[in-house]
Amino acid sequence: MFVSNEIVLWYKKNKRDLPWRHTKNSYIIWISEILLQQTRVKQAIGYFNRFVAQFPDVQMLADAKEEEVLKYWQGLGYYSRARNLHYSARYIVNELGGIFPQQYNDIIKLKGVGEYTAAAIASFAFDEKVSAIDGNVYRVLSRIFNISLAVNSGKGKKVFREIAETLIENQQPGEFNQAMIEFGALLCKPLNPLCSECPVLEVCLAYNNGVILERPVKNKSQVLKKRYFAYLFIKSGERVLIKKRTQKDIWKGLYEFPLIEAMSEIKTEELIFSEQWLNIIGKSFELIKIIRPVLHRLSHQLLNVTFYIVKLSEFQKQSFYEDILLSDLETYPVPKVIENFIAELA
Repeated sequence: MFVSNEIVLWYKKNKRDLPWRHTKNSYIIWISEILLQQTRVKQAIGYFNRFVAQFPDVQMLADAKEEEVLKYWQGLGYYSRARNLHYSARYIVNELGGIFPQQYNDIIKLKGVGEYTAAAIASFAFDEKVSAIDGNVYRVLSRIFNISLAVNSGKGKKVFREIAETLIENQQPGEFNQAMIEFGALLCKPLNPLCSECPVLEVCLAYNNGVILERPVKNKSQVLKKRYFAYLFIKSGERVLIKKRTQKDIWKGLYEFPLIEAMSEIKTEELIFSEQWLNIIGKSFELIKIIRPVLHRLSHQLLNVTFYIVKLSEFQKQSFYEDILLSDLETYPVPKVIENFIAELA
């Protein structure tokens, strides 16, 4: 087909030199695809190189402690990706004899692997003829074929998959999928598509109908949930209090300072007389500094974070927190917003 042939030819001439494109190793491709979920390519490269240097194969990843894995993921966000990688590595080693699954229907069973990621790994590593459709591919297809169905609707996904399967029919699947993704990332961009350089412009129905920027169509996403965090950076001598997040929530498995969460913005005078403050800090303290507000956006949440730097003569006895040397703090995996706070303290 003209469209698929031209896009593959364009890809061969214009593709980026990315480290995970130099191998058919399914483990390495898996790591790269999980990293690229919710992360831009430019940012992912450095993390990818560090991660695979530390965990070069599935056995090394399976043998690692969760905290070590999270530490090498620190700063990327969406930490469930790292936990799922670690869980699946142990599953592959313990249940599959260390052999990475080689077909789409088996790859998709790995924790944290969805339809796109399974298709990408299956086609890139094993040349399985299955279409890998990510946001870039949805955009390319919606414009070339002028599809007005929402890409995040059930009917829309079905139509896009049928078209993609037709296009991939006479192509090398791994190369074709890479080409479509790259075409959307570099040429058929969301806001400033390079239509003048497009090799399939003459058959692009959205362009010829003057609706290029109206494609793809997407149903409205949910409203951001707002949360208000007050972090208590409590120091006594050269030690500080931290706690591991274990609840089913954001940042599970990471460490944080004592936290007081509220439904709305927390006023200082109300906070220091609250039951939570008294339980953690007590009545005798020195409030050194207040840093606020820091807005930290997640996929469906907007965090309003305030840091209270507090000095105590000694910590209250409690089982919820552990006190560590301030100098050891950087060895613990923490959320990005806390990592930034620690950097400012240095």
